[in-house]
Amino acid sequence: MSATTPLVLFSDFTDLDPAPAKQLLHNHGITSELMRVDSSGQIDESQRHAIGIVVGFSDISAQMIDQLPQLGIIAATSNGTDMIDVTHATARGIWVTNVGHAATEEVAAHALMLTLVALREYPAMVQTVRNGGWTDDLAVVPRRISSLTLGLIGYGRIGAEFARIAAPLFGRVIAFDPFRAPTDGVAEPASLETVITESDVVSLHLPLTADTRDLIGADEITSMRDNAVLINVSRGELVDLDACIRALDSEKLASVGFDVLDGEPPAADHRLRNHPRAVVTPHAAFLSDEALRHYETDPASYITEWYSSGSPTACVVGRPATATPPL
Repeated sequence: MSATTPLVLFSDFTDLDPAPAKQLLHNHGITSELMRVDSSGQIDESQRHAIGIVVGFSDISAQMIDQLPQLGIIAATSNGTDMIDVTHATARGIWVTNVGHAATEEVAAHALMLTLVALREYPAMVQTVRNGGWTDDLAVVPRRISSLTLGLIGYGRIGAEFARIAAPLFGRVIAFDPFRAPTDGVAEPASLETVITESDVVSLHLPLTADTRDLIGADEITSMRDNAVLINVSRGELVDLDACIRALDSEKLASVGFDVLDGEPPAADHRLRNHPRAVVTPHAAFLSDEALRHYETDPASYITEWYSSGSPTACVVGRPATATPPL
């Protein structure tokens, strides 16, 4: 292969099928390969003319970025971009995109599902039936949802969609967002403290950053309402899981609904796997047939758009002041 042939690297092959993305790139005259990195973090010399990277789970550090002088775009196959040094990339003139539009409907619906499962005491009801019991054997009584307050921390696309579909069920919906207050008339703007202290359900819809890591720790859980429910479909590292488990054991928290954990997959004996008041799904909130097609092709489509026009037009999370032009 000529070093002048446009090359895009896949940092790793995840559970997504790379074939649709590779075909899309090929249709635009761009070759693609799996990135080859040695034990010291050095990219193979033959790949250092790459113009783009499709990122799965691998860390794309400043040191790695600096090995690719022609790099102009990094496209994540996820909504989160915490595996990429976005600040360094944009300083280098490199665009960074995610797949923020791919599964908004799915993740919002999953958050609502976890919320209803928790509030309707689904785990306890199912276990009662499995144990041979029936109505009179139930040890719990669900609360009426219309009497409860739903609080959201983070009000981007997913948070706002969750609020929209959940609002008809709840008596009140409040939301805090560190970047923009809700203006859609669905959720009332509120401070972070108000959301934590006044919500019966606290749902997290934030990226993982230095500021959001362990956002919900022991102090925050202590200040939550008794018997509150905590929902997380964002990043596991937003929650101090040890503090969360202690709160479940002491019945400070009524339940949790998590699609993500800090460290995935969790160990087989992880306490939240079988905790009677925890509902844990396997990082699958994004999953649907239509969403998979977007996850598989959108990163490549943003790269081809940049290659053709000089900039992607959607899902930009890193916008350089002076961009590296396509070669």
